[in-house]
Amino acid sequence: MSTACLLVGTAVLALASQGFDLSWNHSVEKTVWREHWVIEGGRLRLTEAAVKGSGAGMDPGPDAVLENGWWIWVPILPPVPRLNLAASGATGGGWTICDGSDCYEIGQSPGLAIEISPCG
Repeated sequence: MSTACLLVGTAVLALASQGFDLSWNHSVEKTVWREHWVIEGGRLRLTEAAVKGSGAGMDPGPDAVLENGWWIWVPILPPVPRLNLAASGATGGGWTICDGSDCYEIGQSPGLAIEISPCG
């Protein structure tokens, strides 16, 4: 089994694989947005996005397919060195990072941005 790790702020999160799901509640529509990321060559690549519904600022991608109430699509974006997440306090919570069956809550309180990047 291939393993990887993420730096989440100042903490190290060990992953069971090269991928993880990142999800959160949208601040206006109050529905779930989910993304699947993989670590490739020291960068993060978004391989799938899904939104439970649609609305203000939550438009599904152009090739989205509706499956079990989720609009799912594959964004065409270049890999990035890091993600910067800013907790506004308007969502009722933070983000959830899931790696298979293990999930971790981050950024529950408003405050400084949280940086997520592959371990060096």
